[in-house]
Amino acid sequence: MTEKTLDSFGRVGLYITVFLTGAAVMVIELLGTRMIAPFYGTSLYVWSSLISVTMIALATGYFMGGRWADRGRRTGLSLVVALAAIFTLAIPWATRFVLLATDPLGLRAGAFFSAFVLFLPSLTFLGMVGPFAIKLSTSQLDGVGTSVGSIYAVSTFGSVVGTLLLGFYLFPLVGAREILVGMGVGLLVLALGLAVFEQRSLGQTSAVLPTVFIAIVGFCLLPMAVDAGHGYTGGNQFRILSERESLYGWVRVIEEPGRDLRFLTSDASMIGAANISNGKSRLSYQNIVSLLPSLSPNMVRALIVGQGAGHMAKVLHDRYGISTDTLEIDPAVADAAVDFFGFIPTGQTIVGDARYEIRHLKGPYDLIIHDCFTGGSEPAHLLTVETLTQLQGLLSDHGILALNFVSFFQEGRNTALVSVAKTIGQVFSHKLAFVSEPGDDFNDFIFVAANKPLDLKSKSLSIDQVAWLQDRLIDVDPKQGLILTDNFNPLEYLQIAKAEKYRQVLVGWFGAEILVR
Repeated sequence: MTEKTLDSFGRVGLYITVFLTGAAVMVIELLGTRMIAPFYGTSLYVWSSLISVTMIALATGYFMGGRWADRGRRTGLSLVVALAAIFTLAIPWATRFVLLATDPLGLRAGAFFSAFVLFLPSLTFLGMVGPFAIKLSTSQLDGVGTSVGSIYAVSTFGSVVGTLLLGFYLFPLVGAREILVGMGVGLLVLALGLAVFEQRSLGQTSAVLPTVFIAIVGFCLLPMAVDAGHGYTGGNQFRILSERESLYGWVRVIEEPGRDLRFLTSDASMIGAANISNGKSRLSYQNIVSLLPSLSPNMVRALIVGQGAGHMAKVLHDRYGISTDTLEIDPAVADAAVDFFGFIPTGQTIVGDARYEIRHLKGPYDLIIHDCFTGGSEPAHLLTVETLTQLQGLLSDHGILALNFVSFFQEGRNTALVSVAKTIGQVFSHKLAFVSEPGDDFNDFIFVAANKPLDLKSKSLSIDQVAWLQDRLIDVDPKQGLILTDNFNPLEYLQIAKAEKYRQVLVGWFGAEILVR
């Protein structure tokens, strides 16, 4: 750097640069979860990996930026921003390769190292901007505290604006890849502007050439970044009918004509499956749930928390005449149910977060079906004493709650499974547990709970139906379980093996490519 100092115009430009790069840091961090989630899910481990990698990158960037700012004479801030742009543009192009390469590492290590490889380079160079800006804005020791404080304040304010802009406006309208590409191009343009400024105002006569070269490389990468993730439609055995990125997951409808199957997936979760020919559900646990109205006759109103493809609402209406309200957090899932699975609402259709919406629902309901999971893991906050108490308050006096939970059985000793059983028992005085596919350790488990005794020998059930249910009745001993609350809920940790298994099942059906965009 020369000894020239910034004028007022240059100082404003420096603050704009710090503001924009601060916003870029948060955008990359938040979008990182959307790039990794289809492959590794949306668990706490993915978020922990992204946050850790961001902290590592910023710490590295602060250190490297400080040393480069002190020693650099022929290159400056423009080159740092240009390199950040290059690595940002490389993220969409490299995502598929990195995720497939890290797959053998498992959920936790795979999520961390994929985040490390994909996002560390761009975030490191963005972290270097702060020390460079401090160096440029400080000409003497007097006032250095004000300069440093102002730089970090503007950068943090940029991060806040970037977070709100992404979450409230950009992401609901534009895909993650498109946002990354647009941000990469924006950083390249910013780098070129900085290079011209450095040459004219700071006397760095060689500032423009390296930045222009990096910018040319970046624009050459642009077509690959734009095309990344497009064009994969499945294979000879199956085809992708629809895909849509939402705030909550990457929702796709996949069809396999050879097996007469149509699937609805969200990230690494299967949330619906039906015959192509007649639209009948292929999720076997729903066969158990569909018999529950017979345990408490004269049901007229039901609620489904986690609509999925919407098959249960149709069964309840067609078989029992029950009007069913549905609650689904993801609008992309709700639309896919209508467009590809023939879902026709028989009650109120609500799209929103369950904990919020449950507080505003008006009961009573005779049957509540709780069937929520995404990204290979359950939203743990919906499996707590507090949530179950809220649902209990919506039930009629003879009402029944049915809760679907996917896990390993391990002879009734799986900690996650018995914890859910114990939590339900904390709220409801009577409960039963069923297994969807007897004999399989990895299974759907259906807990049926009520405030009154549950009698499987209801007159509304045939002898064969009673025998069929009794064959699936299991004993889950809750003594070793934990009571899950909003304050203490280690369910994601307890379900690591389940999340891995769920992802393996999808990969076994479709291949690893299906989980990568």
